[in-house]
Formats: sequence, C-alpha cells, structure tokens
Amino acid sequence: MAEEQTGLEERIIIKDQHTKEIDLVNRDPKHINEDVIKVDFEDVIAEPAGTYSFDGVWKTSYTTFTVSKYWCYRLLSVVLGIPLAVIWGFLFALISFCHIWAVVPCIKSYVIEIQCVSRIYSLCIHTFCDPLCKALGQIFSSIKLALRKEV
Repeated sequence: MAEEQTGLEERIIIKDQHTKEIDLVNRDPKHINEDVIKVDFEDVIAEPAGTYSFDGVWKTSYTTFTVSKYWCYRLLSVVLGIPLAVIWGFLFALISFCHIWAVVPCIKSYVIEIQCVSRIYSLCIHTFCDPLCKALGQIFSSIKLALRKEV
C-alpha cells in the first residue's frame, strides 16, 4: 500500500513538472511586455486645449477604441494563439536541442583541442621569444636619455 502511494506521488510530481499551475491573474510575472501592453486611448488619441469634439463623440470614441482593442486582441488570440504557441514551442525546442546536442559539445571539443595547441604555442613563445626579448631588454637598458628644454 505504501509503495502504491509513493508511486502515485512520483507520477503526480512528474506530471506537475509539465503541467504546472499557471497564474491567471498576473500573466506577465517577469514583466517582459512592460512597454508593449500599456497602450490606452489617451496614449493614441488626444485633443489639444481649445479643440474639442462633442462630449458624446469623445465618450463613444473612447468606448469604441477600448472595446474594439479588447475584443480584437481576444479574437486574434483565439484564432492564432494556439498555432503560434505550437510554432514557438517547436522553435524553442529546436534551439534547445541544437544547443544541447551540437553547440555545447562543439565548444567543449574546441576547448579540449585548443588546450593542446595552447601548450605548444606557449612552449614556442617561451623558447624563442623570451630569450630574444631578454637580450633586447639588456641592450636597451644601458641607453640613457636626457631631455633639455630650449628657451
């Protein structure tokens, strides 16, 4: 009985990883659309002082703008939301797959191979360039310069 309970809990935990509970109130918890969503009537249409339309026209325009934006977004999300979610899910799965199975192994392989080249390069530099630079340093260390300011 205890083993069945443990197995059931493991299946529930595994299922919850793929179907986690989503927040239906705060749908942008990481604020990735902070600058896009905040487009209201006042951000698009404004009448300067002294040039006003009839109050009824202004109220109707406000209501029409707000309601049409709301329902147009809802209609587009119903029609295109699920297909675009599938496309974006596929794209990010493809990117993840390429990164995990191609990019990271290539980078690791490059790092392993370049370490061998790096050791050979370092050995050549220390063997040939260090004595040359030391000799040139000894030659030029005995040169003395005197600067005079002419009036």
